[in-house]
Amino acid sequence: MRVLSPNPRIALAIAAATALLAAGCGSSAGGDYGGEHPDYTKALAGSPAPLAALHGQANRLLGGGQDAYEARLRELRGYPVVVNVWASWCGPCRLELPLLQRAAARYGKRVAFLGIDSQDSDDAARTFLGEAPVPYPSYTDPDEEITASVGANLGLPDTVFYDRRGEPVHLKQGPYADAAELRADIQRYALGRDRKGG
Repeated sequence: MRVLSPNPRIALAIAAATALLAAGCGSSAGGDYGGEHPDYTKALAGSPAPLAALHGQANRLLGGGQDAYEARLRELRGYPVVVNVWASWCGPCRLELPLLQRAAARYGKRVAFLGIDSQDSDDAARTFLGEAPVPYPSYTDPDEEITASVGANLGLPDTVFYDRRGEPVHLKQGPYADAAELRADIQRYALGRDRKGG
């Protein structure tokens, strides 16, 4: 009986998929998710009070469900808001997170950032945030109540943009491919609308 050698393309695809799964889905090896994390203290020093309050809750998981989330959006009126829906078990969320870390450091004195931790356990989410810190809190959403309310229903991650009046203006479903794509959406849906007065 002759043993067939595997197709090199198939073998390469299997190896790449295995590496991606090992790096994304639940792995904490290294835990650096894109390298060194931004110096949030330096980058966000002097932020306006409502945004500084968010930075004071960096990496925290907040309860209270949809009511608490909507109350926070009301408190942030006057600032555009970028909300990322994520979970610690979501490989694409883990790969996207370094982009959000850098964006929050770059724009966090003018734009509010929040997270929604969907369908996750608090312990797993805290472990992940310990490995990949962000300068803003996330609302826990184990039953997807908040996630459904923002229209993020095709899988994770998703990113919702609110204008400075607290109105949703854009929903990006799926992960950002690179920093330039995320920056373009922040410029267009957050800062651009803010400059034009809504």
